[in-house]
Amino acid sequence: MLSRFRVEFYECLYARADALFELTDAVLCADGPVKTLVELSLAAEHRRGHGALYAALDRGWLEPTRLRRTLAGLPLPRAADGRIVLAVDVSHWLRPDAPTSDERLFCHVYGRGDRKTDQFVPGWPYSIVAALEAGRTSWVAMLDAVRLGPADDATAVTATQLRDVVGRLMQAGHWNPGDPEILIVMDSGYDVTYLSHALGDLPVVLVGRLRSDRVMLRDPGPACSGPKGGRPRRHGGVLTFSKPESWHQPEVTTTTDTTRYGKAEAMAWDRMHPRLTHRGPWLKHTKEELPILHGTLIRLKVEHLPGDRDPKPVWLWCSATGATGTDIDRWWQSFLRRFDLEHTFRLMKQTLGWTAPKVRHADTADLWTWLVIAAHTQLRLADPSPKTSAAPGNAAPNHDASPPPASAAGFATSDRPRPARQPHRNRPAPAPGGRPARRTDTAPSATTSARPSNAPRPSRNTKPAEDKRQAQWRCPCAGFSSPRSGGAL
Repeated sequence: MLSRFRVEFYECLYARADALFELTDAVLCADGPVKTLVELSLAAEHRRGHGALYAALDRGWLEPTRLRRTLAGLPLPRAADGRIVLAVDVSHWLRPDAPTSDERLFCHVYGRGDRKTDQFVPGWPYSIVAALEAGRTSWVAMLDAVRLGPADDATAVTATQLRDVVGRLMQAGHWNPGDPEILIVMDSGYDVTYLSHALGDLPVVLVGRLRSDRVMLRDPGPACSGPKGGRPRRHGGVLTFSKPESWHQPEVTTTTDTTRYGKAEAMAWDRMHPRLTHRGPWLKHTKEELPILHGTLIRLKVEHLPGDRDPKPVWLWCSATGATGTDIDRWWQSFLRRFDLEHTFRLMKQTLGWTAPKVRHADTADLWTWLVIAAHTQLRLADPSPKTSAAPGNAAPNHDASPPPASAAGFATSDRPRPARQPHRNRPAPAPGGRPARRTDTAPSATTSARPSNAPRPSRNTKPAEDKRQAQWRCPCAGFSSPRSGGAL
């Protein structure tokens, strides 16, 4: 499977394919974490110079549509009950020191411990969708990545992205009529109620986290009018998350013993809906009345957290109704598996060097992002038993596990197909010191003529030849221009 993916990945490269493919192999076989692009040019798998590396990133072309289909056609991890669990989240490529880079946004960076330390740093946010695995592993199958632009609505882009991913999975045969619905989990930064409305025609169930200061509404009950008549009520009583006195008796209550969190208690209220207003994603809603979106409200409370930290309750909302105790446990456990995607972001940034290059253009960042995703996919396929192997130091079968940071160092391409062609050796080998060796032949080349005998000789009163060569010499990557924008890389 890994060998076939390498061949298909090479076919997705339409320009500078050989250099881009060898650059991905250099990322996989690096001796340590990727810090700079120049270090990758020194790897044995990269048989070209560092000038070819920068030229490939600047002028290369990878077709994302074809690579997305290739990723969707790979074997897909599933949950214990056989259903597909997808996770969507946004990760930022921060570029605060690049004022001339195009299409940057202000990325919300969370502080540690204190919310007052949160910052907005310019960068490129990427929305990434991955399929989650079950068991003692934190590998995820990367399926899609979309960069959010300045004029994009994050909720609308996420809805389109999830629709495309589900459509490719259905086209690849991973889901057929009669199979369990696809479960999609997300954090509190998403409008889960709007996404459930936008994806209502797909076989999906959405689970998202809600802020602890939210409120939910009950059904109004049987329609009845007062003595003076009037319109029946659309909403019932209010359930305020921070006020336990406003809670009514939950329909389902479950208790589960866990190894890391102690006793986990989940309370679920059926047919709860939010109060929608004509703003945000609902601003373009054409109908006069906004829909009422019923779902299941879940409150999860654990006994303790790793490190004896005081746990806070987690509020979840699911787009399905009429859930049983088994469904409630499946939903909150799948939500906790979403943190495997956070470990994947850490692996991509700290080991594979996703955000290490200081590229200037947004399309160059997109190309490098897809190369890193292809490298991560090869690492996952090279794992002999991804569903049963545990990361070092992970003794519990859940969510603090991460892929081993040094997994890329042991990747070998000697026994894998290498469709990239050998580089051309038209130029003479460089001499010690980095400059091309002098030609030993004195005969004129086919494109130049010998100097006439009566031509004046150059004056000896000029600067030494060594100084002239130093004045004319320039680094191959200095002032590297792009044919698209004309700027420096």
